[in-house]
Amino acid sequence: MLGNSSSLNCTLSSPPLLGEICKLFLMVLLIVAIILGNVVSLLVFLQARQFRTSQGYLKVSLALADLAVGLIVVPYSVYREASSLASGMGQGSSSCSIPSLPCFITGPIFAGCTFVSITTIFLLSVERSVAVLKPLHKRAVITKRRTVWLILLSWSMSFLLAVVPMISSPDITLQYNPCSKMCTYAFPAGRLPGSPWNIMLLFPAFDFSLLGGTFVINFITFAAIRQYCKARGQLGSEAQHGSRLSFSDITAAKTIGILTFAFSASFSPIAVFVVGSVLGYHWCQFSFYAFWILTANSCWNVAIYSAWDPKFWQGVRELFSRPVLSSASQRPSRSTEGDSSAPACVAVLKEMFRPENA
Repeated sequence: MLGNSSSLNCTLSSPPLLGEICKLFLMVLLIVAIILGNVVSLLVFLQARQFRTSQGYLKVSLALADLAVGLIVVPYSVYREASSLASGMGQGSSSCSIPSLPCFITGPIFAGCTFVSITTIFLLSVERSVAVLKPLHKRAVITKRRTVWLILLSWSMSFLLAVVPMISSPDITLQYNPCSKMCTYAFPAGRLPGSPWNIMLLFPAFDFSLLGGTFVINFITFAAIRQYCKARGQLGSEAQHGSRLSFSDITAAKTIGILTFAFSASFSPIAVFVVGSVLGYHWCQFSFYAFWILTANSCWNVAIYSAWDPKFWQGVRELFSRPVLSSASQRPSRSTEGDSSAPACVAVLKEMFRPENA
């Protein structure tokens, strides 16, 4: 995603073979965890009608961004490292950073999906804040159609932002970095980073601006939840009848708060690395941990949902028990359930653009 100068990468000495094998094994495990976790999330969100809401669509967007990292970005790194080990090469020699066509695909995808993740978490926080602060106006303010358009806008802006460094300066390119084991933005070998390299500060500035706004929104939301819980404790059942705020709204707000903290923790090392690169520092070992901590964030969301969202966990159990139930009971009622047998993705697309009742 983000870069450092690649002109010094060719002078690095070869690392221990065992360490490289362990890193490769970690990458393969990440591929399995990211793909499996996000496929399960997508199936749950698409199959269960209770998730066909604005919040559910935003979580689908988040899962798609994470799935793209597991399907495209990490496998290319595994391929490069496996090829290097098979050829008996370490981090040095001919593993030097060389511009390659796949890097011009995987690099912007990793950067774009990172931006999609943070914008989606920001939108989730806004959606939950409206649900908590204005529960009676939630359905009027946050509609499925508006949510879909916001998702499309966030994807477009995120991937446009991902290619801004290459558009702004012809000297900035994408190369495979043996230190981070990722395709990163870099200057060609022999050229020292100059003032155009400062454009890289746009990435952490954008992310931390959104993260800062997200923390402020979450703080306001949790303050309202705390006040509501105090009032409910003092007034008892009368407070429950006087407000539309439900337990699921509170649980969803807590889940999104945890997602925000998890993403902030995983993105902070990358931000430090980018600022250090702009200032001229070259942190080889640190770059690996920074990039792959952020990559590992793509498989955390399903674990957070499972631990904090009872509806999601119920959807997972229904998902894996459905084939057994359908084989025993769905045959006789097939004619009466013609509409429910349609593919889930078709039903979701229909609901996305269906006019909503007030």
